[in-house]
Amino acid sequence: MTISTDTLQLAWRRPAAQWEEAIPIGDGSLGAMVFGGSEGRYQVNDATVWSGTPETAADELRRVLAGGAGPERLNEVREALATGDLDRAEELLLTFEGRYSQEFLPFVDLTVGLPGATPVDGEPARVLDLDRGIVEEALQVGGARVERVSRIASRTLLVSLRSSEPLPEVRISLRTPLRELARTSADGMLTLDLAVPIDGAPLHEQSVVPPLRYTEQDDADYDGFATATLAVRSDGTTESADGDLIVRHARRLSIALSSSTRAESWWAGADDEWRTVSRETIRDRAGARALSAIAEDAGAQDDASRRPAPARFAIGGRREGRWDVEADILRGADDGLRATVAAEYGRYLLTSSSRPGGPAANLQGIWNGELRPAWSSNYTININTEMNYWAAGPLGVIDHAEPLISLVGRLAANGRDVARELYGCRGWVAHHNSDLWGWALPVGMGHGAPSWAIWMMGGVWLTHSLWDHYEFSADDALLRDRIWPLLRGAAEFCLDWLQVGPDGRACLAPSTSPENSYRDADGNPRSLGLTATMDLELIRSLFQRCLDTLDVLGEGDPLRRELEAALAVIPEPPIGSDGRLQEWSEEVADHEPGHRHMSPMVGLYPLDLITPEGTPELADAARRFLDARGPGAMGWSWAWKIALRARLGDGDAAHELLQQALTPYDGDARRHGPVDGSEWGGLLPNLFSTHPPFQIDGNLGFPAAIAELLLQSHGGVIHLLPALPAAWPDGWVQGLGARGALRVDLEWAGGRLTTAVIRNPHGAPRTVRLRYDGTDVVVRLEAGGEHVLQGEPRLPVSTP
Repeated sequence: MTISTDTLQLAWRRPAAQWEEAIPIGDGSLGAMVFGGSEGRYQVNDATVWSGTPETAADELRRVLAGGAGPERLNEVREALATGDLDRAEELLLTFEGRYSQEFLPFVDLTVGLPGATPVDGEPARVLDLDRGIVEEALQVGGARVERVSRIASRTLLVSLRSSEPLPEVRISLRTPLRELARTSADGMLTLDLAVPIDGAPLHEQSVVPPLRYTEQDDADYDGFATATLAVRSDGTTESADGDLIVRHARRLSIALSSSTRAESWWAGADDEWRTVSRETIRDRAGARALSAIAEDAGAQDDASRRPAPARFAIGGRREGRWDVEADILRGADDGLRATVAAEYGRYLLTSSSRPGGPAANLQGIWNGELRPAWSSNYTININTEMNYWAAGPLGVIDHAEPLISLVGRLAANGRDVARELYGCRGWVAHHNSDLWGWALPVGMGHGAPSWAIWMMGGVWLTHSLWDHYEFSADDALLRDRIWPLLRGAAEFCLDWLQVGPDGRACLAPSTSPENSYRDADGNPRSLGLTATMDLELIRSLFQRCLDTLDVLGEGDPLRRELEAALAVIPEPPIGSDGRLQEWSEEVADHEPGHRHMSPMVGLYPLDLITPEGTPELADAARRFLDARGPGAMGWSWAWKIALRARLGDGDAAHELLQQALTPYDGDARRHGPVDGSEWGGLLPNLFSTHPPFQIDGNLGFPAAIAELLLQSHGGVIHLLPALPAAWPDGWVQGLGARGALRVDLEWAGGRLTTAVIRNPHGAPRTVRLRYDGTDVVVRLEAGGEHVLQGEPRLPVSTP
């Protein structure tokens, strides 16, 4: 192939035979899986193609309230819990459950067929350039060499073909797994109109028939209209045939596929435009994008040129080059290279699936090929959605986390009604599932186990991701205008939700530890009855960050006094007789000793309530908890455990977990593996992390965890190489993000730091405390300035 190898490239020897072998590309609004080969298939997703409607969440709240749920019934639940009648409490709580959040759905399939095409001998079939965001292929058609380049930019999939000889035929077709409404094909344009379901049930709700329901004339309050428009330009001839386009005798060919949906207007917040915008307007938007991309020859511009400079990794010293995925990564012997690719691939997937202005990355990022995706490919906010964005700050791409702020805004808008009407509380609340429409209710249809369906802290955890956005960007205006109102609303709910027990300490009822259970005195699994450690950790940290926000903004707020009083009664995380951090307020037997969730460890990571320096007893208890939980279970669980070990300084233990997580998965990628982790996932042929099936949180969690081994910036200190594994004696990293909107370059050799460069590219001058191997250095950074440490910074603490 003609491209140089001064970038990081991943090569596959064959075209994809199945979805899990295809290559992902995307721009946060449009995503595609590139199969390659003679068929040239592109499975395409639009980030706004979800089942449901803008009214889905509000309609379901009204139905739940009509069924008797509300503040009075909540009091009954609390009375049952107080008397130890857990069965009665659970029975009552089931009435608080709504139906389900909605599904992220596949959009269209594009094929750019090259009849008779074969791979070029001695060259990879497909190459993904992680730095430029493009896929390149080399094909042979008769005596002609054909190079096909694919990328997505400005909500448009761009495919360019260049051939050494005129091609007999290129057949371009567009299909959809959704309901097709109309198809037009003329003048080098192909338009496909389709309907998006107004309701989509998750796989586990087998009683819902049909599982996907479309708008009919008698319930046409919402028109789930979407369209895909394709434009073709070539130096050959183009004709229409059976709804497809056929291009003959072309040596140069450009294809642009763009989309537009009614939900896109709703997400953009264009008041009530989504109610009145015509199908013709939606169709025109897609066509204009496609024609603009063709006219500007957008395919000649690297998408990377429009991205912020992200972090770059070279663990072991190797980065640039073309690496064979099978030989070098999945089954390669270079451990540092595998870690480098895991970090860089995660960065690529995050920036490809989440961009400012678009929806947040969901359970599969922006890539889903199933009409009935696992867990609805929704937002699971008891760990998975949060993990999607852990890497944004450390990798220097914090602006790609903007969609999460927008999602939390949607959640808060619906969650205010849920908090008031369902629980009689101020502020806003969200539970463990959500979707494009901002679903905030519990799910479960009245039969969902409270262990996973009844958890009121989903919104609270998401606000911590917003605080991280502020700390890594140091954007006071963003904090004041968008983040603070969301933090304040979540804190108001928690202030009303907290109770004080007879011992004068804060407690919660009901409270669950996400998806886990304990055993009662009779050996029965229970999820209710005790205060979960995670809940209080999340609340404590939220209250403190609210106080920090008021200090930053210099604002007076009557909430301050309430927050300070509440903080005074929240206890420290409990430690059991065996020295482990407890998951609940009382010492109980584990129902599942190796459970995949690390819920009580949230205070260690991603929060900073527990640190080896500041709370050594709690840190030791956290380490004992991790030891007892054992190794990984699936991608996201591995990622969390690696980051936790990094916070404890256990680099070698973290490295062992990472090695497990990066092993090839040779099982059935489509089969839904048991959630108990007895069938561990690994990496699929396209390097997607699998549960199984595929979830993107593992891929996005790995770079956050790897970065945490190399740089930490919590607690007012920047830790340099805080948990470097012995297996990575040499390497460098450039552009890591640190709290305070700082950027850090590191180089090390023989397991020791050789150079550190700390930059302050934005904002005001600041004083920074650096720590390496137990020694602190305090430096002054001017705005736009930098500080260079050569050799090991074994200097006494000094204040400039």
